[in-house]
Amino acid sequence: MKNRTLGRTGYEVGQIGFGAWGISGKQWIGATDKDSLAVLNKAIESGVNLIDTALAYGEGKSEQLVGRAVAEAGKRVYIATKVPPKNRLWPAREGIGIDEVFPYDYIIRSTEESLRNLGVDTIDLQQLHVWNPAWLDRDDWRRGFEDLRKSGKVRFVGVSINDHQPDSAIPLIETGLIDTVQVIYNVFDQTPEANLFPACLKHNIGVLARVPFDEGALTGRIDENTVFPEGDFRNSYFRGDRKRQVAERVNALIADLDLKQVSDLPLVAMRFCLSHPAVSCVIPGMRSLSSLESNLVASGQGPLPDNTLALLREHAWNRNFYS
Repeated sequence: MKNRTLGRTGYEVGQIGFGAWGISGKQWIGATDKDSLAVLNKAIESGVNLIDTALAYGEGKSEQLVGRAVAEAGKRVYIATKVPPKNRLWPAREGIGIDEVFPYDYIIRSTEESLRNLGVDTIDLQQLHVWNPAWLDRDDWRRGFEDLRKSGKVRFVGVSINDHQPDSAIPLIETGLIDTVQVIYNVFDQTPEANLFPACLKHNIGVLARVPFDEGALTGRIDENTVFPEGDFRNSYFRGDRKRQVAERVNALIADLDLKQVSDLPLVAMRFCLSHPAVSCVIPGMRSLSSLESNLVASGQGPLPDNTLALLREHAWNRNFYS
């Protein structure tokens, strides 16, 4: 595992992290606790040293599994988690004030709950799970983050940017009050490259790149006949004719790349994310040992050549399947 510096936190983190939404037992169906712990343990053993979770993932279930794995690891593992919006609305809605989403007392209380779930005294990185730039000058989140740091309950702070709204965090970055951002970045959604990533490089902000496989679209394993388990989040994400759209886009991508087999696509997708110098760590969801092994291969191969990146630029796809 090759390491990168997570912005001004100074953390030396593996360039592949562990996205822990999928092990929560809700919305992503299929992984048992035993399976999840096996993958977590193997990931840590293989050099993964940053795990991104959230209080909302299974209402604390993901945090509890992460805390158990880290406690048993016997080595330094950085834990990033998130304060869920109090109104439980993802993404943040226009016109809803911060007092309904991140009031001061709620930020403190949620962080303390996460500390209990994780079984740690200090959270390495605490993040707000949504963001609205209208809250920029409000005292609630500023004082919450400041007091959590002063108390030693949190080391560094950041935000998880709303789906497909990378520029919304730029004014926040310029305040100097956060240390990291988490943002969707993949072959289809390349929008962070235009403005967000240059701002992060300028201000030494760590970047956690999430959804590198577009919720599975960029694995090449989804077509019109794909069936997801009942209750699985992907039934909504790929509803209607979206599976057909994905298959057409992915087939064109595979043809342009001249890939010999579909299974090579996830490696390209991961290396695409790692090719941008602003990206500190990519955090794919990993629910199986085979997915973990595939992602670790990408870390060893590093950035893509310029001609491949130029080809991938032509496959950016402006759409929002979360809406």
